[in-house]
Amino acid sequence: MNPGDRVRVTHAGQNHEGIVMPSSTPDHLVLKLESGYNVGIEREESSVEILEEDVYDVEDGDTAEESEVQFDPDLPTISLLTTGGTIASTVDYRTGAVTAQFDAEDVLRAVPELAGMANYRGRVVRNILSENMTPTVWQDLASVVVEEIEAGADGVVVMHGTDTMQFSASALSFMLDTPVPIVFTGSQRSADRPSSDNVVNAVGAVRAAKSDAAEVMIAMHADQSDDTVALHRGTRVRKNHTSRRDAFETVGGEPLGVVDYDTGEVRFNKDYRERDAVSLDSATALETEVELLKFVPGMDPTCLAMLRDKEGVIVEGTGLGHVHTDLIDDLEELVDEGTTVVMTSQCLEGRVCDRVYDTGRDILEAGVIEGQDMLPGTALVKLMWVLANRADVESAMQTSIAGELTDRSVPWT
Repeated sequence: MNPGDRVRVTHAGQNHEGIVMPSSTPDHLVLKLESGYNVGIEREESSVEILEEDVYDVEDGDTAEESEVQFDPDLPTISLLTTGGTIASTVDYRTGAVTAQFDAEDVLRAVPELAGMANYRGRVVRNILSENMTPTVWQDLASVVVEEIEAGADGVVVMHGTDTMQFSASALSFMLDTPVPIVFTGSQRSADRPSSDNVVNAVGAVRAAKSDAAEVMIAMHADQSDDTVALHRGTRVRKNHTSRRDAFETVGGEPLGVVDYDTGEVRFNKDYRERDAVSLDSATALETEVELLKFVPGMDPTCLAMLRDKEGVIVEGTGLGHVHTDLIDDLEELVDEGTTVVMTSQCLEGRVCDRVYDTGRDILEAGVIEGQDMLPGTALVKLMWVLANRADVESAMQTSIAGELTDRSVPWT
């Protein structure tokens, strides 16, 4: 019996079937069960039956059988890009860890349900945790997307960690005019867990990338079941739960569309930019000296003083867009010294309106720009882009460029 063998172990009257894993102690046998979980079993008084030898090649951590990706001229070509995350990861049977291995064959081995839906090209942009994402990576990702579309991709799927996916989707929404769909997706739960959402999300993303909606979207579970994937516009979405599979929500309305996992049907709830409606174009410059400041009661006024060298500041204010009255003079000083300051709200629904109360009117007189109903994270990315690409900064921040602003806010249930 060797690591990589499939075995049946009988111990204390119970049977366990799985793949033999390397063990740190000679006293215990470690199995990777079909459920994806590891179990340790005492070797003493255990009987072992070898069911199949060398199911996994322990040297490279991959299956012994290798697939070949066949090109079908009748299918569209989808470019699969990864920046990291777990959606296309596989289990490393040397350690039991989930590792990212990525080319078209790797993706089809991890998500075999994708086979026959399209022709695929796999490409690694980065292999990082999403909390380590930076504006530089957004720029690199945008450049790779442009290259893939120029090379004939009919759609692009970006596999990305979920924690900062909404920021990356916003960045590409502003940077690119795209004639084909660009769809971000990920998984809340890793591929070795029985409740993983990687298959449903990946299939939904590819179907969205084959659709007629040439927008930047996020494709993730619509609910806790495995039957529907929601398509969120990249500038109107946020992650609202740490671990649920349906963590992502479109703020202030219903998703742009949905994908029925069983039938493959893609349905849209709103108007969208159609495929080939615009020519491919990019503007990837970003002003990175922009910060997001969340106002809280009792905030130390020196927090604002630390931002005086910044080109832009997004303030996440209370309610309609307020801060303590003692901070308004500090905001005015920032504006007078050349910093663009934009007010957004901490509330998940509704829009900033600084004309209702005295505090709001004083904030407007200080030169602060109303962010309307932009999500604070989207506003941060947009201001980076606007400062680097537009001369009419105030007008641009109050004009919808990539669907980040809505005409009016209405209650949504």
